[in-house]
Amino acid sequence: MIVVPEDNEAKMKSRRVLITGAAGSRLARRLAGAVEHVRAMIHCRPLPAGLVSNPAIERVQADLARPETLPACLDGVDAVVHFAGVLFRARPERFLPRTNTEWFSHLLDAAIAAHVSRVVLVSFPHVEGPTTPDHPATDRLDGHPISAHARTRLEEERILYQRTTGTGTVPVILRSATVYGKGILMVEAARRLARLRLLGVWREPTGYHFLQIDDFLDAATAAVLNEDVRGTYCLGDEQPITIQEFLDGATQVWGLPRPWRMPWWMIMAAATACETFAGAFGTLSPLTRDFVRLGRVPHCCDTRRMRAELLPQLQYPTFAAGRGTLR
Repeated sequence: MIVVPEDNEAKMKSRRVLITGAAGSRLARRLAGAVEHVRAMIHCRPLPAGLVSNPAIERVQADLARPETLPACLDGVDAVVHFAGVLFRARPERFLPRTNTEWFSHLLDAAIAAHVSRVVLVSFPHVEGPTTPDHPATDRLDGHPISAHARTRLEEERILYQRTTGTGTVPVILRSATVYGKGILMVEAARRLARLRLLGVWREPTGYHFLQIDDFLDAATAAVLNEDVRGTYCLGDEQPITIQEFLDGATQVWGLPRPWRMPWWMIMAAATACETFAGAFGTLSPLTRDFVRLGRVPHCCDTRRMRAELLPQLQYPTFAAGRGTLR
């Protein structure tokens, strides 16, 4: 059940929403029909076929690296949901300060200039560094994460709060636990590796918080529709588990071999090899050392604000309840 107060439900349905990034395609589908108009921003990659044929979704072309291309996309927009980023490229610590921080700054400046009423930034709890059920992630901005992915996303969060102060643009940050479900990029990568008997994970149990994709979409929809929503929300289900338990459960659902338990140095060696090959031949790198460092950070979310203001009831409150959606 999504929380949308009855007194502003009609007003929120008149929203015009811009979504950036291919990862936002599912939210675009969910919002189509729930709001007046959805725009999906693309740069190089085309929209999925299901979005191209949907008359409720408008395709707009822009380049976050070129601020002059953004005003036309934001004309008449009430809310922006930002997913866009760069993945699977070697040496992310070299480009993430630009593709995360600088590009988001361009988008935010254009949104404020266009008098967009809210900007929703999709983030993750790793920005606070390691968190546990006893000390979960909340809304802290003073973390010192070890990975470039998390450091630059934390800087995006700080920029969002700083730049919107004193403006009419409301900042909303969704720090989502690890999202799973059929078709999710990292989940499908794990499935392909498992088929080849190449799926491995480090031996030390690492606490993770998960969230099924439909529950994530419900929470994100509420963040767009409810005008009372503002600030940082940590999203997660009711029962954190370990990454090892997740992968064991996923491979069981797929009927594939359980992932290998591997020493940490071996996984880092594989990431180094992937990056070296990608750097030499200009290909994508399915594994990077920075991404592995990010993945080894335990994370757990304080979901009380989510329950109170976005999503009181989950469709899949635990991984045990939701793992069947991986089929």
